[in-house]
Amino acid sequence: MLKAVLTTLIMICLACYPIIVYVGLTRFNSQIITVLLLFLLGLRLWLSRALFDKMPWLKPATFLAAITILISKVMDSDLGLRLYPVIINLVMLVVFAYSLYKGPSIIETFARITEPSLDENALIYTKKVTLVWCLFFVLNGGIALYTSIFSSLETWAFYNGFIAYLAMGTLFAIEWLVRQKVKRNAGV
Repeated sequence: MLKAVLTTLIMICLACYPIIVYVGLTRFNSQIITVLLLFLLGLRLWLSRALFDKMPWLKPATFLAAITILISKVMDSDLGLRLYPVIINLVMLVVFAYSLYKGPSIIETFARITEPSLDENALIYTKKVTLVWCLFFVLNGGIALYTSIFSSLETWAFYNGFIAYLAMGTLFAIEWLVRQKVKRNAGV
């Protein structure tokens, strides 16, 4: 029970990463924020060991994030702290794209949780949705990179801590609506 609560709290904290970085850099020194973020990433890695097979992106995303945070500290720059959303998008893009190449696609894997037997049309649909998510990760990661390098800390935090999540939620909602229509047309 405690492990589940801790895992949930860490996931929430890491989802709020841009806000933590913004508040940390504007109200405290970078030493405190570096230690806090590395602690959260290490704790996530330790608590999530059982998920590594189901969520293969967790380990590389965590290690890459820790490396960029450390580089940021060594170089006395906040750029490494800002690159975390870029890393997450890049890792997710690689995982989703690889699943299209190797199969089954990530979306097919998720779909089979509730519908184990998918027909050929459903498989084609899941591949298209996986491709849409790949395009999302390219676009979102590109904007995250741009805001990391060329924008103020405020703009970076606003995009990566609010707009990116809004865009992701919108894509989820649109896909759900399209899926309902596809199912109705297929007579499911």
